[in-house]
Amino acid sequence: MHHLLVAFVIAFLLRPAVYGQANFYDRLADSTLTLTKQNVRYDPAYFRLDYPNGDVPADRGVCTDVVIRAYRKLGIDLQREVHEDMRGRFAEYPKQWGLTKPDRNIDHRRVPNLMAFFSKHGTVEPNSTEARDYAPGDIVCWNLGGGVTHIGIVSGIRSLDGKRNLIVHNIGAGQVLEDCLFDFKIIGHYRYGG
Repeated sequence: MHHLLVAFVIAFLLRPAVYGQANFYDRLADSTLTLTKQNVRYDPAYFRLDYPNGDVPADRGVCTDVVIRAYRKLGIDLQREVHEDMRGRFAEYPKQWGLTKPDRNIDHRRVPNLMAFFSKHGTVEPNSTEARDYAPGDIVCWNLGGGVTHIGIVSGIRSLDGKRNLIVHNIGAGQVLEDCLFDFKIIGHYRYGG
């Protein structure tokens, strides 16, 4: 644990800055680290949410909630943004859930919907096998097999061997920081600045 703290301090001090402040993507990556300090149980249940800025209970969540909460710390409400986009472009989003109209309670909490949204409104980056192509604040999506998708955010913390940035995600053990960039097949790589 001590080595992660040292790596965090070094990464924090050496991160790129614009006019004395970290750029948007560095701040997004930093915001994910605070999420790892929260005790969150993996819970994919459907919840009725406030709108806008609705969230599942603070002690629950899935992989998409990591992304949603990180962006919300920077004032970007993906619940509202995805819902508004789906209201105007519903046909451009996946249909695998049998919905006939947008549902502001769940649409932003589905990886394929976030992939469609980031593809249209963000920058699509290559699904590279080179660690250097993944920068802090990048969004990465994986295929876990069996039709299960996953999403996480690239942090500014490097792996112990210094070769990769660690990922903040929730794959079942809560919101954690892990060296898992290439553990699964990458199916999406995005940058989205709101």
